[in-house]
Amino acid sequence: MFIAYETFRERADAVREQIAAACHRAGRDPGGVQLLAVTKTHPPAAAEYAARYGLPAVGENRVQEGVEKRAQCTAAIRWELIGHLQSNKARLAAAHFDRVQSVDSVKLLALLDRAAGEQDRRLALLLQINAGHDPNKFGAEPADAPRLLETALTLPHLQIDGLMAIAPLSDDPGVAQRTFASLRELRDRLAIQFGVPLPELSMGMTGDLALAVAEGSTLVRVGTALFGPRN
Repeated sequence: MFIAYETFRERADAVREQIAAACHRAGRDPGGVQLLAVTKTHPPAAAEYAARYGLPAVGENRVQEGVEKRAQCTAAIRWELIGHLQSNKARLAAAHFDRVQSVDSVKLLALLDRAAGEQDRRLALLLQINAGHDPNKFGAEPADAPRLLETALTLPHLQIDGLMAIAPLSDDPGVAQRTFASLRELRDRLAIQFGVPLPELSMGMTGDLALAVAEGSTLVRVGTALFGPRN
């Protein structure tokens, strides 16, 4: 049985308090950090809860699961793809998600641009960067980020909002901290080099959101702390 809405609301309040405390320590405005509720493996009610609470968006890891869930959800909320996107799912993702956070190749950029063009829309994206140099994580290498962004900026049906990263799994908090700092520094360099605002830094999850906020995250992706362990 899925959790009650009141349980979700209490958990969301607690996460928002964590974000606010991290912002206070970092001298940041809590309004500058958005909470993205990650609904993967949870029922459509999870997205309904997020909308009822007032969150602007939910995150899904798998294209097909997100498509099916969105079709069953009556709430007005944005859907973001945060999991690895295979090229054969690019057309489906472009049709059903409001933003794709996991774009890590020139090939994906081209496929998404073509699909968005066919639907006469401009698709919002984040470029996923393997800022922690983790062989177990997806994402473009930081050295390839300039070429990726340069290509993205030439494609008329794409809107590049910023960067995304997932920190390597480690018992050492310094690993996540360095990953997040690297992504922020890369974003700052790219924004100057290409003369474009890249306002979104999607980094930080349930276990490391305070570290991410301290390093400049504008969006933390939280599932477990809101909905409990995955089904």
